[in-house]
Amino acid sequence: QIQLMESGGGVVEPGGSLKLSCVASGRADFSSYTMAWFRQAPGKEREFVAFINWGHNPLINYADAVKGRFTIARDNAKNTVYLQMTSLKPEDTAVYLCHIGDHWGQGTQVTVSA
Repeated sequence: QIQLMESGGGVVEPGGSLKLSCVASGRADFSSYTMAWFRQAPGKEREFVAFINWGHNPLINYADAVKGRFTIARDNAKNTVYLQMTSLKPEDTAVYLCHIGDHWGQGTQVTVSA
């Protein structure tokens, strides 16, 4: 059974940084899977943040709201996808969830507040 475990969330002041990780387990090889991050703020629908597909030069895409501030990366040897978040804003506050294949993690809370 495939499981995804996010970590790295927390409370940070505006302008701060956090790095999220999502480790996948249950298969020997996730290198051919697209990996993505989504987020869901209280009272709002889940929204796309970023994705990275497979290969030596993977395609990467970001939501307009995070372009230039967030960076997605993957380490296939560790079955892990990362989300480096910089210049965080209060509107980035949400539960961040990773998505690999048809599977979702439980999420990690990110709170940006002074």
